[in-house]
Amino acid sequence: MRARRSVRPVRAVAGILLAAALALTGCSGAGSDSGGSAAADGPARSEAKGSAPGGQKDASGAAAKRTPKLTGSDIIRTASLTVQVRDVPKALDEARTTTENAGGYVGDETTTRDPQGHEHTRVVLRVPAEKYDEVLAGLQGTGRLVERTSKAEDVTDQVVDVDSRVRSQRASVARIRELMDRATKLSDVVELEGELGSRQSDLEALLAQQKSLKDRTSLATITLSLSGSPAKKAAKDDEPGFVDALAGGWGAFVTMLRWLAVAFGAVLPFAAVAALLALVWLRLLRPNRRESGERD
Repeated sequence: MRARRSVRPVRAVAGILLAAALALTGCSGAGSDSGGSAAADGPARSEAKGSAPGGQKDASGAAAKRTPKLTGSDIIRTASLTVQVRDVPKALDEARTTTENAGGYVGDETTTRDPQGHEHTRVVLRVPAEKYDEVLAGLQGTGRLVERTSKAEDVTDQVVDVDSRVRSQRASVARIRELMDRATKLSDVVELEGELGSRQSDLEALLAQQKSLKDRTSLATITLSLSGSPAKKAAKDDEPGFVDALAGGWGAFVTMLRWLAVAFGAVLPFAAVAALLALVWLRLLRPNRRESGERD
């Protein structure tokens, strides 16, 4: 009987300890579950915040994902030609035809005439970049090439940068508009309208820069100067020959005749007066003297 009574308290203590252990295990499990759920909610909340209209992650992240891969180079090509031709209007018409056949157009044009009567024309031609070399070669063949300069500027990095900024600015404007649709306070609406105007102005400036880059990379610029002046011949260092001596003698002879003509012109009035006086003497005074002599 005593053995059985001693076993019962031991069993009771073991049961109490087991219940306490189970309770502690349940509490720790609940704590770990709550901690795990909180850790899982963190990235979800940050992702939701980034994708919200007022977040900052979607602008840079989306722009980085949508950046196009570089497939070619964007190059601005410019050239300047000075050509001497016999007929400036005809050469200008040929340049226009060549440019229009290549798919380009004629820009600014200036025509002047020097004191010697020679015509000079300066015209700006815009041609597609793929036809640049072909048109340039055709323009050089219109006459005698005097001067040529050409330049190629690679603006690929600038084009990619502007395109990326345009996409980011458009996304920024769209976010401001969404916030305006959700705004309920008048002060918030006024503040958002000011911000929207500023961002739209920046977007328009970027679009203008993007358009300018596209125009300059897709169309090359050629400045053509046409001159009707004859080419100046270089002075010869050779010794004078028979032809040179003949030309020099003829020049001296002509000069002598010119001086003789000048001297004759200077003496002619006096000679005319002397001839008139001699005629009067022979016709009037001399016969009278003869008659008076015969009477004596």
